[in-house]
Amino acid sequence: MTSAAKLRFDGRVAVVTGAGAGLGREYALLLASRGAKVVVNDLGGSHVGEGASQRAADVVVEEIRKSGGEAVADYNSVIDGAKVIDTAIKAFGRVDILINNAGILRDRSIVKTSDQDWDLVNAVHLKGSFKCTQAAFPHMKAQNFGRIIMTSSNSGIYGNFGQANYSAAKMGLVGLANTVAIEGQKNNIHCNVIIPTAASRMTEGILPDILFNELKPSLIAPVVVYLCHESCEDNGSYIESAAGWATKVHTVRGKGSVVRPSLEDPVTLEYVQSAWSKVTDMSEAKHLNAIAEASGSLLEVLENLKSGDKDAVEDSFTFGNRELILYALGIGASTKNGNDMRFLYENDVDFSPIPSFFVLPGLMVTMSSPLVSNALPNSGADLSNILHGEQYLEIVDDLPTSGKLLTKGKVFDVMDKGSGAVVVTSCESFDENGRLLVKNQSAIFVVGAGNFGGKKVPIAGVVPLAAAPSRAPDSSIQYKTNEDQAALYRLSGDLNPLHIDPNFARLSGFKTPILHGLCSLGYSVRAVLSKYANNNSALFKAVKVRFSGPVLPGQTLKIDMWKEGARIHFRTLIVETGKEVISGAYVDLKDSKAKL
Repeated sequence: MTSAAKLRFDGRVAVVTGAGAGLGREYALLLASRGAKVVVNDLGGSHVGEGASQRAADVVVEEIRKSGGEAVADYNSVIDGAKVIDTAIKAFGRVDILINNAGILRDRSIVKTSDQDWDLVNAVHLKGSFKCTQAAFPHMKAQNFGRIIMTSSNSGIYGNFGQANYSAAKMGLVGLANTVAIEGQKNNIHCNVIIPTAASRMTEGILPDILFNELKPSLIAPVVVYLCHESCEDNGSYIESAAGWATKVHTVRGKGSVVRPSLEDPVTLEYVQSAWSKVTDMSEAKHLNAIAEASGSLLEVLENLKSGDKDAVEDSFTFGNRELILYALGIGASTKNGNDMRFLYENDVDFSPIPSFFVLPGLMVTMSSPLVSNALPNSGADLSNILHGEQYLEIVDDLPTSGKLLTKGKVFDVMDKGSGAVVVTSCESFDENGRLLVKNQSAIFVVGAGNFGGKKVPIAGVVPLAAAPSRAPDSSIQYKTNEDQAALYRLSGDLNPLHIDPNFARLSGFKTPILHGLCSLGYSVRAVLSKYANNNSALFKAVKVRFSGPVLPGQTLKIDMWKEGARIHFRTLIVETGKEVISGAYVDLKDSKAKL
């Protein structure tokens, strides 16, 4: 590091509470050595708050004076904060810096903590810091400058056995600092929190010797004193420091989840249970800087509930090279085929996604939210009784090779099929600029959920299937799947245990785990792209399929294709059995003159 001008505190007056030893002493000595006039406050009691003595403060004042600095002692309890600050005003005429450092310990388990244990610890740490701050604040406001430090603890942030009183007070100081920072902002009064781990009379006998000896208060003092300098712009920060190390700590809030279908519906225990994994998901957590941000995001949720469709949900989907390549491998792309390299190597000049990859954002919303179960009169949909019936995918705009998509999903239609129910979901995926990229429509068959008196036929807008021409196929392609194909494909996000767990497969009525229907769809799309688009994903517009039978990993798929202008009809069969597994299907290409 290059040398910088020494930071000085000439003309500044600092009040340090609990400055007779440990951290407070180091703060006082360092501030004085850099030109500050210091009020050394210390009641002189024991670490449990008993007794009083002037000696502790006097010794530190004498050290400062012998080094050429200016200091006065103050022996008041911090609970009498006005008296502490008055000492500074009488001695030096102002107060610029307040380091609330005084504290005591009365460690007891919750059951054994007495009222006195609770009251004394909270009085010294929390009330004392408040009273000193309250007394200093008007002086700082009048001079348009102030730096205030609150001292929290890892016990406050994380909790600690036997310190219910101490941890409560220390976390309370974080909340106090937040408000002081807000109220002081316009008058250049900054308030920050230090979370120190240092050897002191309060931690002696508690910390292991090897750790106690390395946690020197002198290694924390420069961090705290820098926070008090006029050049430090932090306000409302929590800084943890120990042994010559420091970091910022802050709270974050997850994205969360709506736990009721609409504004007209109540919150139910069952809905909360179904959404709980999203409520507790912290993968997209963000730090909020103000209470207004928290309120604003809640208002946005309420507006979405008010204006949105019943049962509408949102989810995000992040992808990059790795996800695209893993998906391509999962649907059989191979380096043995030179034309597949554009799907398998991120540095290929034509690197691009296989379009069917983008069924995944809609799948995640449909299968991992309560959309399907909440659409039925008698909610009973789970992974053991749902089957993927039909799928439609439409690519609306140019596809990126990485990014984050926001997918909005809703129930589009519900049909009563007697032996089961069909729930049609509609999902739209947008990029981070709000550009619509992908549309997905899924038809989910819920076994045993029928006979509720619902309609039998779909509403307008459910994308229909299309029968293949009656002539012989114009072309056919065969792909041999691998016995581990389902195990590989599921890594793209479709984690239904039906495709890997033999016991779960038997519960669902299959002798062994079956291949994902969407994996068979991926193979089929690959065939169409290979035969009619020279593997150019940019020519792909849409695909619609019905999943009409299961495939076992290791079986061979045969894709029969018919070209009708820009539409390629296809069906997919199992070579070993002759059974059709995808029917009524087609791919629409953007160019009707695509490769014949």
